[in-house]
Amino acid sequence: MEWINKGGLGSSSRTHKAILVLTFCVPVLMSGCKASPTWSAEARSPDGKMVATAETFANGGFVAPGPSTTFVYLNWTAGSQPKTLILALSGGAEGDEMKVGMNWLAPARLELTYKGTHRSVDFQAVKFAGVDITLRDFSGNTDAAR
Repeated sequence: MEWINKGGLGSSSRTHKAILVLTFCVPVLMSGCKASPTWSAEARSPDGKMVATAETFANGGFVAPGPSTTFVYLNWTAGSQPKTLILALSGGAEGDEMKVGMNWLAPARLELTYKGTHRSVDFQAVKFAGVDITLRDFSGNTDAAR
């Protein structure tokens, strides 16, 4: 019985320490690993009440980066509410293909444009907070509004 208690206490103590280290240190170290956007832009509505922001992140690992992902958000300029996702595009290459044009046609009309034959629309809002949102693909194969 003594042998079990001695062995159990020592290994149990080491196991608890290892679990504590993994539980608290790993999340702290990982929190500093948030990727920065490779491209970002902002466009304010003509009346100054809304702002559209876009961010592109390059996906992939250390050796071979993968296709990019672009997110566009809409938010009020006043207040502390969180921004709302209105467009998510995946795929595309570096350079101009990862960018999204944000053109305010009126205070309540936002036109989003993109290029890239290998991009896919993962999410698109057509209206948010009274703003009509249109999306146009200018990649050459079609320029019809979505």
